[in-house]
Amino acid sequence: MINKHISIYKFEPRWSDRVAWYASAIAATALSWCIWWLSPVLHQDAFVIFILAVVFIARFYGFGPAVVCTFSSALVLDYAVFRPRIDVPLSQNELQRLGLFILISVFVAGLARQRSRAETQADEVRQELAAIVTSSEDAIISFTVDGFVTSWNQGAEALYGYSAAEIIGRPLSVLVPSDRMGELEHNLDRLNREERVGSYETERIHKSGARLQVLMSVSPIRNENGELSGASAIARDISQRKRTEEALRRNERLATAGRLTAAIAHEIRNPLEALINLVYLARRDAAGRDEYLRLAEQEIGRLDSIAQQALGFVREATSPERMDTSKILEEVVQLYLRKLQQSKIRIEKQSQESVEIFGYPGELRQLLSNLILNAMESMKDGGRLRLRVIRMQEKSGDQRQGVRITIADTGSGIPVSSLPHIFEPFYTTKKENGTGLGLWLAYGIVQKHTGWIRVASRTTPGTSTGTVFMVFLPESPAMAATQAA
Repeated sequence: MINKHISIYKFEPRWSDRVAWYASAIAATALSWCIWWLSPVLHQDAFVIFILAVVFIARFYGFGPAVVCTFSSALVLDYAVFRPRIDVPLSQNELQRLGLFILISVFVAGLARQRSRAETQADEVRQELAAIVTSSEDAIISFTVDGFVTSWNQGAEALYGYSAAEIIGRPLSVLVPSDRMGELEHNLDRLNREERVGSYETERIHKSGARLQVLMSVSPIRNENGELSGASAIARDISQRKRTEEALRRNERLATAGRLTAAIAHEIRNPLEALINLVYLARRDAAGRDEYLRLAEQEIGRLDSIAQQALGFVREATSPERMDTSKILEEVVQLYLRKLQQSKIRIEKQSQESVEIFGYPGELRQLLSNLILNAMESMKDGGRLRLRVIRMQEKSGDQRQGVRITIADTGSGIPVSSLPHIFEPFYTTKKENGTGLGLWLAYGIVQKHTGWIRVASRTTPGTSTGTVFMVFLPESPAMAATQAA
């Protein structure tokens, strides 16, 4: 793509232009005298027409020509108005009036010059802003309060594929997918209430019909009287970034599934050994064969349950579904139970019954797995892992109903300098043993559920160290997302 830049040139007059300006000042004086001479009404007060000439020259040609117009007008007033004959001297009153005319004319010329400069600067600022908007790589558009496009920059043309001539005057709905029309109507309602719509991620439609992932922000536009006249929207294409993030998430999910292999192998080994023994006994003891087969069916059920739990980490749901948060936490703990016991980590669990919300079970398992693994790795010499699931209501914001999950350990803790960065991709405190994607992925999962995650940690020697993660998930991520749109 070839970047187009608009340059702003400051106008510098040539010497011929300046000569024309000063000639115009003298011509304005001559014209004023002619008008005064032809109009008997102006004979009552000759200053009016000459002051108008000074103002006109100052407004359109600047302060210098206005001064020339002032003094040329003073000469005309002196010799052509106040004393038609040269041998007649000016009276004291006429001299005062002439002096006052010069002072007023110079003062008015100065005011006109200041106004002219202010308007010139305002024009330059508007031109610079227009150049910035026009050449911006982000899509910047404006539209009426009814949602009809009124301006369209080059970034919008590159992003959406429509030229300005094709889109101006058409409704914004041509850019919005059919399943997001409610979002557009909600944004227009907020704009009509003169509310700003902060940055949020959404989808838009290219001219070709392809869906685009964009970062969007919308702001109201007011006219000179402060009244709402329309709105502007800034959109940035984040499709590539979203694809990259999705690839990283998939890789991290597969990596987590790989780390689970050892734990799953331990869990599968016991049912397999029991099955082998039961089959052997069933062959040898015909009388107890039915009981042996019943026990074998139970062990097969255990194997199936373990396999389903493992698949839950890599299987993705396309839409939220009802899930029991306590049950999912228990499943994740069971997968790591043997490793927790081997690491001499004591588990304390507290959970309410039937703590159900709408969400994505596979991603919740991934979230809890990452947090529990981090807790285990921070307790090399054993410790205590406290797990708590309760139903709660937010105390601020929308005060949504939901579930709070607390995972607390007595490990080494996270340094204070690292806390602001732990949710950033590729940031890790584990040196060569970490990928830096676990907590970033956990943060993304919480965002997808429109919840929040908070962390507190202590590393002070001589005191109880450890880290506490608190996760809040609302009852319905789809409902929360609609409210936030």
